[in-house]
Amino acid sequence: MPSDFAFTNLTNHFLIAMPGLQDEMFSRSVVYVCEHSERGALGLVINKPGEMSLKSLFDKVELPLRREDLTGAPVFQGGPVQTERGFVLHEALFASEGKTGESVYASTMMIPGGLEMTTSKDVLEALSTGAGPRKVLVSLGYAAWGEGQLEAELSDNSWLTVAADTSVIFDTPVAQRYDQALQLLGFEAWMLSPDAGHA
Repeated sequence: MPSDFAFTNLTNHFLIAMPGLQDEMFSRSVVYVCEHSERGALGLVINKPGEMSLKSLFDKVELPLRREDLTGAPVFQGGPVQTERGFVLHEALFASEGKTGESVYASTMMIPGGLEMTTSKDVLEALSTGAGPRKVLVSLGYAAWGEGQLEAELSDNSWLTVAADTSVIFDTPVAQRYDQALQLLGFEAWMLSPDAGHA
């Protein structure tokens, strides 16, 4: 990474694909950044539903799904890395009421800003009993960038960035998430030129 480049931590931000980004996985995508450091970044695409429903995912792992609010929900294509592995983005739940710092679930990444991303089966087991986090997004796979890679894509105008708003992830219909994320910046999709470049 060039030494004159000031590192900006984009954890708990959205990456919004610019129209010039033609990659099939990332075209018109909104990525929630779970972790970003000078070593690289990890995120989940929040607006690309896959073919599988949560109900069929639970059938596949031989768990019932006793959450009516989730039975019709899709499993998202979180990114091109480890596409056989499940990642659960959810509101923070703490081991003891009023205490922060320790998640209820094993294998949980606590994201500064209030969300958690869990990869262990115990969160699915909690959902299967009708419990678990109220707000949840399940994906297969994740997006990753190596050291300096995301910064290079940002300087190529591949992405817009904005502080994440959890209502876009959990309360906005999937088809509207791209436009809603853009509106956080005060933009409409038609305002963006498909030709990425520098002025």
